[in-house]
Amino acid sequence: MPSHVRSKGLDAAVAKMRDAGVDEVAVQTFAHYHRLLEHGETGMIAESTIEPLDMESLVDVEVSEEDALAAVRATAVIKLNGGLGTSMGMDRAKSLLCVRRGLSFLDIIVRQVLHLRERYDATLPLVFMNSFRTSQDTLDALGRYTDLPVEGLPLEFLQNKEPKLLAEGLTPVVWPKDPTLEWCPPGHGDIYTALQGSGLLVQLIEAGYRYVFVSNSDNLGAIPDARVAGWFAASGAPFAIEAVRRTASDRKGGHFARRKSDGRIVLRESAQTLEEDKEALADLDRHRFTSTNNLWFDLHAMRDVLAQRRGILGLPLIRNVKTVDPADPTSPEVVQIETAMGAAIEVFEGARTIEVGRDRFVPVKTTNDLLVLRSDVYDLGEDFVLDQTTEAVPFVDLDSEHYKFVGEFDKRFPEGAPSLREASSVRIDGDWTFGRGVRLTGDVALEADSAQRVEAGAVLGDGAP
Repeated sequence: MPSHVRSKGLDAAVAKMRDAGVDEVAVQTFAHYHRLLEHGETGMIAESTIEPLDMESLVDVEVSEEDALAAVRATAVIKLNGGLGTSMGMDRAKSLLCVRRGLSFLDIIVRQVLHLRERYDATLPLVFMNSFRTSQDTLDALGRYTDLPVEGLPLEFLQNKEPKLLAEGLTPVVWPKDPTLEWCPPGHGDIYTALQGSGLLVQLIEAGYRYVFVSNSDNLGAIPDARVAGWFAASGAPFAIEAVRRTASDRKGGHFARRKSDGRIVLRESAQTLEEDKEALADLDRHRFTSTNNLWFDLHAMRDVLAQRRGILGLPLIRNVKTVDPADPTSPEVVQIETAMGAAIEVFEGARTIEVGRDRFVPVKTTNDLLVLRSDVYDLGEDFVLDQTTEAVPFVDLDSEHYKFVGEFDKRFPEGAPSLREASSVRIDGDWTFGRGVRLTGDVALEADSAQRVEAGAVLGDGAP
C-alpha cells in the first residue's frame, strides 16, 4: 500500500480523536500503534524467542504483620470496569450483574473494600476505570455508598477511546446506523495512558500513596490483601503480577515466559501466538503459569518510566479483527488496536511474578463461570470475601444455544443455581430448566432434543444415591 494512503488513514484517525476531545497522550499512543500496523507489525511472540518461567509462591513467603499493614496503608485500589458483558448478552456495565444474595459484582467489591478499611485501619481508596459506556451506570450504582469516596480523589477515571479501523486501508470506519460503534476501547493496557492523562497518577502520589493494586471487576477473588501488598513492597520491584498454575481450562489462554534476548518476563496472550506454536501454548507442563490480571505497581516507578517514554509505554500490539457491529457478522471487517495491561511487565527492569492460590482468581467470563459463582461452591462471608467450599471447582459446560446470554440463563434457573458442591463436571446439552434445591453430584451429563425440566429436590449424577 503506498505510503501516502497510509498516512491519510492515520491523519483521519488522529483528526477524529481530537475532534472527540480524546486526551493528546492517548492520541499519540494510538498513532504509535497505527504506524506499527502500517508496517505489518502483528505483535506475535514466537516460541523460539522465549523460555518457560518459574517463580516463588506466596505460601512460602514470610511477611511481617507490620510490613503488611504499612504497605496496604500506602495502597490505592483500581478496578477495571469498562466491560459491558456483551458476550453474555448485556448492554450495561457487566459489574452490575447480580451475583449473590441480590448483590452485584460492584456491591461486593465496595463492601470488600469498606470491610478491609476497618480491618487494616487504612484509607484504601477505590477508583474505577470506566469506559464511556459504563461510567453513568456505575456512578449511579455507587451513589448509595456515601462513605466510599476518599477526599481529594475521584471515584472514577475514564478509559480512552479510539476509532475502529477498516481492515482494508486502516482508515476510521464510518457507521451512520450507530456512530457509537465507530469507537472502541484500546484494551486494558490503556490504564497507564489514562492514569497519566486524567491526572490521577500525580494526584495519588501527592496524596501520599506509593502502590496501586489493579484487578478486573469480574474477579471477586482479587481483594487488596495486606500480605500480598507487604510482599510487593518488600520486594522493591517496580511492577508485579499475581500468577496461578494453568489448568485444562487455561490451555488457550495467555501465559508468562522469559524472553531469551534480554531476560525480561513477558506475558504472551493467545492472540500473540503463532499457529505453529499453539501446541506449545497448550502444554501445561512447559508453560505452567497464567496471569490473574491482578497487578501491583510502584507509583513513583510508573511516573518515571512514563516520563522517560513521553507517556507511551510501548506495550506489545494486539491486532484484534472484528466486525464493526459485533452483532452483525456481515458488517465491515475492522481492526481494533489493543494492548494488555499485564504486558507492561516487560517494560520494567526487576519486575516480578508470584504464584497465588486460585482463591484470588475467580473470573466470570461466561455463564458457565456465573453458574459456579452463584452456586454453593462459594460462600460469601461477613467480610464479603468468597470462600471456596470445595477442594476443586467443578468443570461446567452449558449449551450456548440456551444458556449463553444472561437473560436466557436466568429463565432456566428461576429458583437459583443447583448445588454443585459434590459435582466434578456438569455438561448440559439442550434446553433444561431447573427447579429449587436440585443437587448435582459427580459427573453430570444431560442431553435433550426438546425442552425439559429437572424437578425440585432432584439429585442427579453418577454420585447420586
